[in-house]
Amino acid sequence: MSSYEKKFEYRGPADEIAEPEGLSTVRSRDLVDGAPAGYHDRDVFGNEEGADIKYKTLSWPLVAVLMIAEIVSNGMLSLPAATAVVGIVPGVILIVFLGLFALYTSLVLIDFKINHPEVHNMGDAGKILGGPILREILAAGTVIFAVCATGSQLLAGQIALGVLSDNKLCLMWYTGIFAIPTLLLSFPRTLDQLSWLCIPSCICILVAGVVGMGAAGGNPAPDRHVDVVRSASFYNAFVSITNPVFAYAGHFMFFILISEMKQPADAKKAAWVLQVFATTFYTVFAIVMYVYLGPSVQSPAFSSLPTKWAKATYGIALPNFLIAGSLYSHTAAKLFFIRFFRKSRDHLHKHTVLGWATWTILIVLANGAAFVLAVGVPIFAYLVSIAASLFASWYTYGIAGAFWLYDAYHGMDMDRVKGMYGIRAWAGSPIKTVINVATFAAGAFICVAGTYVSIKLIVDAYDSGTVGAPFAC
Repeated sequence: MSSYEKKFEYRGPADEIAEPEGLSTVRSRDLVDGAPAGYHDRDVFGNEEGADIKYKTLSWPLVAVLMIAEIVSNGMLSLPAATAVVGIVPGVILIVFLGLFALYTSLVLIDFKINHPEVHNMGDAGKILGGPILREILAAGTVIFAVCATGSQLLAGQIALGVLSDNKLCLMWYTGIFAIPTLLLSFPRTLDQLSWLCIPSCICILVAGVVGMGAAGGNPAPDRHVDVVRSASFYNAFVSITNPVFAYAGHFMFFILISEMKQPADAKKAAWVLQVFATTFYTVFAIVMYVYLGPSVQSPAFSSLPTKWAKATYGIALPNFLIAGSLYSHTAAKLFFIRFFRKSRDHLHKHTVLGWATWTILIVLANGAAFVLAVGVPIFAYLVSIAASLFASWYTYGIAGAFWLYDAYHGMDMDRVKGMYGIRAWAGSPIKTVINVATFAAGAFICVAGTYVSIKLIVDAYDSGTVGAPFAC
């Protein structure tokens, strides 16, 4: 091992090790393959020269496609109904504001990843922020949310298959049918193998949205009307807030995606593409569907269309639900796999029996857990909402504020206070300090209020008798 290799000897985030000189973009502007000097010697996958399985293969356009396929999915179908609760003006303002907010937090997350290349997931970031306890909390939250999100996509597939076949089978069978290809597509070890499937996935959800808007315009609801503003209780109004919040909830995967990029510094380009596309598409879709279908628009919105158009839109969107579900289950399995083998270069980078056996078991467990939860827990839809409130509120919004405050305090801010440390760094950039404190507070508010609303929804569902039986049709 050369003196240079010893200086940047690979360590995982659990090891107590000082940042190598020249790693931070604050201390060195020299970029090597799109990252600061020293980055690739400490990142998750280390030096992949000669490796049989190479992970760092993604370009930023493919990462943008992965992000869009993951985030712009069935979450958009709840936005017209959410807009109907508060009126078109507050609804559009919320969608646009939260989209811009999500763009800001994604850029902060990317800066944090560039400064800490050993971070592979939110759990690793938690180790840096708060030690081993916070690491386990954020890692568990990532797995829980990923499994719940997979289950949510299975239910979206269930609805789509049910509509397409006029509900001729038990709904549980539709979920099982949809779970099989979801499992198979989540099996590749590296994300670049999934990224090419995400291109048709993105096209499908875009075309489905356009067809849905056209169908709504051609078949408007006879009793439709548009409310500029509607008064609503805090409970009902916050439901309309949580839907767009969770429609942008994909940041928990960003560290994993960036870890497999050839040039991590290009991740910001992908984030810009994602958020501009998502915010624009969400806004147009919510406005058009609400204007033509009125306050009675359902969630998911495609279910408000005439039967033939509902079948057309669900059929077109089906591949997107499938790919998004496979990405989520892949994420849950990947977190455990890297935790197990990040110190074992053979099992990580070579085709070993133990490596592939472990990966197979993790994929089956992730998809199996999602299926069992989706069909076996009568209040699963509400559990998804609780999981999103507890974790997505932080991953998408709140925790980004903590990331900036931490890096600025340790002299690693990317902008005007670079090289400054401690309280002096925060005072040197008062506007960003206030913004990031407010970002952290916003995440806390969404978490608490969203959890309250989700629990109340469960209570109301039991009181009304709408909760079904486990594994029911």
